[in-house]
Amino acid sequence: MTSQTRTALVIGGGIAGSIVAMALRKAGIEATIHEAYRTTADGIGGGLSLAPNGVNALDAIDVGDVVRRVGIPMRGTVLHSGDGAVLGELSFPAELPPSRFIWRGDLYRTLYDEATSRGIRTLHDKRLVSAEETADGVTAHFDDGTTAHADILIGTDGIRSTVRSLIDPAAPQPQYAGLLGFAAQLGDTGLASTEGKLHVSYGKRASFGHLVHDDSSGGWFVNLPHPEPMTLAEARAVGNEEWLSVLREAFTDDEHSPARDMLRRTDPADLLITGPLETMPTVPTWSRGRTVLVGDAVHAASPSSGQGASQAIESSVQLARCLRDLPYEEAFAAYEQLRRARVERIIENATRTNASKAGSRGGSDLKPVNMDWQFTYRIDWDAPVTAVAHA
Repeated sequence: MTSQTRTALVIGGGIAGSIVAMALRKAGIEATIHEAYRTTADGIGGGLSLAPNGVNALDAIDVGDVVRRVGIPMRGTVLHSGDGAVLGELSFPAELPPSRFIWRGDLYRTLYDEATSRGIRTLHDKRLVSAEETADGVTAHFDDGTTAHADILIGTDGIRSTVRSLIDPAAPQPQYAGLLGFAAQLGDTGLASTEGKLHVSYGKRASFGHLVHDDSSGGWFVNLPHPEPMTLAEARAVGNEEWLSVLREAFTDDEHSPARDMLRRTDPADLLITGPLETMPTVPTWSRGRTVLVGDAVHAASPSSGQGASQAIESSVQLARCLRDLPYEEAFAAYEQLRRARVERIIENATRTNASKAGSRGGSDLKPVNMDWQFTYRIDWDAPVTAVAHA
């Protein structure tokens, strides 16, 4: 069997949208991205890490070097209790490249510009309302009255995906993890370099992560237990000054944590309210007909996994390989077989981490475990994809 796919509609212009469009182009498929928002997402979101497996997946579609230029090497994570004691360290296998720390807004802009330079169009203010499948393709209908047609439609429209609901109206919705996220960049942390390692402290009332570069600049993030669910809009409506006061209070008893000083140095104007930490329950249906899901739309792992962006990248590349080699129905089945077990295992691990952070011990009972199986995953772009055998 060979591919019959020549064109694709990508719904959602975030990180996964740009990656899947570039992967499809390498596979010989023309993709156009349709983004609901009128403007680009510059400066939105906190920091994230691209794990070695995510960087390797970028290399498969010749994007790795582009991201390396804007990401900072990160070689592991050190876990601390609230009193400063080291609980353990997570490190990567020596033969793998380092992780890359990057602010989400910078990663978004880098990928957006790279996709544009490769001739990929992103159309803004295109909010999907429905899709109609015919014998020769699928037609997307947008709320401005326009339509677009292609061989297939790919939903990369995030954790509240419209495409997921179109595929299956009974599809699950994201679940709140009991934590709110906050972050900030600091031009001067007042601290010595953490030498490429992220330090995470599990305090009495919240967890705090920080990274300091050689010039003493850096950044921090907080996972704050908050039993009542809040939307991102509701959290931002509280205001930066109020939240910063809440965060400072949360770490008053953690004398050995750098949280108190770094929060004191943070200007309210620089606080990033990243909102509720959420995960997706298992999504039973990944595709229907000519439509398929990728990234957070189908397998959103919370930031606690350290794998959210990397898994979206892996899935984007694997889907493109499958569509390169197989008709779309067989390609979607092969893609799901390649990806489902891996992403669900990662989500399950992150869900346990979130439950511990949101509990009475604030994550202090977490212990490092061997995660090499996550990091050593590699995609062989040139290997042919075969159809899934059916009983």
